[in-house]
Amino acid sequence: MARDLSDLVDTKRGQLLRGLDKQADSGWVLLDFEDVLVHLFSADQRDYYNLEELWEEGKVVLKLQ
Repeated sequence: MARDLSDLVDTKRGQLLRGLDKQADSGWVLLDFEDVLVHLFSADQRDYYNLEELWEEGKVVLKLQ
């Protein structure tokens, strides 16, 4: 998913990925597109950190499931 997203952003916006945390085995991958950070979590990590509850008052820009 991280590679596909990086390729899509590069193709559509011409913006190269600035950094990619390649620790997919940890269940958490961070993609740094300079103006936007994307966090990809495994189901276990998502349940553990429960960011939806932490940021429940924040504005949802995009939600994928």
